[in-house]
Amino acid sequence: MARWLPRSTDLTRFCQKLNRVKTLEDDMMETSFNRCLSTIDLTLLGIGGMVGSGLYVLTGTVAKEIAGPAVIVSFIIAGFASLLAALCYAEFGARVPKTGSAYMFTYVSVGEIWAFLIGWNVLLEYMIGGAAVARAWSGYLDSIFNHKIKNFTETHVGAWQVPFLARYPDFLAAAILLVATTFISFGAKVSSWLNHVFSAISMGIILFILIMGFVLAQPKNWSTQEGGFAPYGLSGIMAGTATCFYAFVGFDVIAASSEEARNPQRAVPRAIAFSLGLATGAYILVSVVLTLMVPWHTLDPDSALADAFYRRGYAWAGFLVAAGSICAMNTVLLSNLFSLPRIVYAMAEDGLFFQVFSRVHPRTQVPVVGIVVFGLLMALLALVFDLEALVQFLSIGTLLAYTFVAASIIVLRFQQQKKDVPALAPSGQRNPEPNEGPSGGELKEYESFSDKLQLVDRDKSKEQREPGQLKAAFEPYLEFLSDFYPGEVVTVAVVTLMVSAICLCSILVFGNTHLHLPTWSYSLLLVLFSLGFLLSLLLIWAHEQQHSTQTFQIPLVPLSPALSIILNIYLMLKLSYMTWLRFAVWLLLGLLVYFGYGIWHSKENLREPRPQRVSARYVVFPGGSLEERVQAVQPSSQPATGLPDTNTDDCKR
Repeated sequence: MARWLPRSTDLTRFCQKLNRVKTLEDDMMETSFNRCLSTIDLTLLGIGGMVGSGLYVLTGTVAKEIAGPAVIVSFIIAGFASLLAALCYAEFGARVPKTGSAYMFTYVSVGEIWAFLIGWNVLLEYMIGGAAVARAWSGYLDSIFNHKIKNFTETHVGAWQVPFLARYPDFLAAAILLVATTFISFGAKVSSWLNHVFSAISMGIILFILIMGFVLAQPKNWSTQEGGFAPYGLSGIMAGTATCFYAFVGFDVIAASSEEARNPQRAVPRAIAFSLGLATGAYILVSVVLTLMVPWHTLDPDSALADAFYRRGYAWAGFLVAAGSICAMNTVLLSNLFSLPRIVYAMAEDGLFFQVFSRVHPRTQVPVVGIVVFGLLMALLALVFDLEALVQFLSIGTLLAYTFVAASIIVLRFQQQKKDVPALAPSGQRNPEPNEGPSGGELKEYESFSDKLQLVDRDKSKEQREPGQLKAAFEPYLEFLSDFYPGEVVTVAVVTLMVSAICLCSILVFGNTHLHLPTWSYSLLLVLFSLGFLLSLLLIWAHEQQHSTQTFQIPLVPLSPALSIILNIYLMLKLSYMTWLRFAVWLLLGLLVYFGYGIWHSKENLREPRPQRVSARYVVFPGGSLEERVQAVQPSSQPATGLPDTNTDDCKR
């Protein structure tokens, strides 16, 4: 029975396979894509991914049902929270200018299986997101024509009453996805140009809304007679923040496009900062205008802006708002269709997904197979499936990606940098090391022993510590940590930090409601897990980290990524249990794909050294002399060469 159990060495090797990291090329600017996108192109892609139908729908919904006019504060907090995640993406996008976004960032720092699961979830997120936006686009256009499209389809095609399927097939949503797929397949420049057109129209209409809105503003709508500025209090503001946070999830399209940027080291951080700032400003200003035009409690959640202009006597402005909404949804659609095939391409290029998706068209220089296949799948989802129940699934995939990218920043920042080969002097000899004297290896005489001690102290003070090593100031207090490899303690501390964050957020979310903890145990657990989180943070901070002036780096590491981690985990735990159940099922499907295909075809698996064939082995037998004890045992297929012959009786002895 015991012989069927795996050996510890096999388990160790298996775990090493799961956690192996991606080996990056020496020249990370080399790519099969066309590096044609500027900072403006990337910025407009990011704005298109964030400023969608949410600007026209989400602001009114949160204002009326959750936060009141204090939706402005909710957007400010949500924008700051998104900034923490966006800065992590900006550092990785500048440092690793490769397509793949969160998948690639996790692969180069945390490990293979975690990267695959992140990519697998992001894949579904983009598919459902694109299909949901297409159905919203179709429904919005249908409402303009008094639902004539819907009535025609139900009359001539029929209606369904099947669980998980839409009430009727949405041919318009499928058609718009197929048209968008066609444009995306023409190349990054065509996609960028189309996004410019829709973004320009959308921003022009937003500017019109702001000007007209401030002209029609009435400060009395924030007065106590109408309920005040924050009618739902702090709890309403924070609940609104959780909802508003999802309005900013589109900035990762910039990181996914970094392999097509001309100068990603500068363009990616700038584009993320500009797009997030403009999107946050747009959401805040539109919220101000909307709640000042009409009383917040009279807003129509489905079409708040158009209804507000209609009630103020400007019905014609409703058509402009509708046009702006459709253009905004077009940019989100293009953003999803642009990002999804590139993440699939990155996974296929690494061997973790089917190799056919790594093919790049030689003329358009885009992964045309991935664009066509996933465009068709997205159109099929929009055509027949009921996506309302699956929309919440978008949140968990995004938040999980944010969490792993933030953890990857900490791990990578405290890893040792790749050592370069020592430079050669013009004469062909190696340049002296920084800590070598001017005379190379020559010895130097000293007058006394105290002179030698002073030299040693001076050399220690000048010693450059590697990233991941304990800082000199903490060595007297944490000397036992000096025996570990650089970065090893930090990795353990990051895992401890994430476990503490999960436990802390679980107590905050479920402690009083589902667990019904008494006050003393609730407070005690909060204190214990908070201490675990803070101690892990301090332990990470006590180590040296990489400092680079060549690419953008997020400030206040590890504090900034740690805050992003705990915020993302808190928001994930606020999702419904059905969302978690669907998430678990999708993860199981992903694990089947990984263990059935990815782990065997991974390029990192091919790079691993193979065990070499043994040509001769030696066994030691008891005897009186060395010659009698050491005997050569040859494999049956190879004759003994250069060794004394041994008979079978000697071996049995």
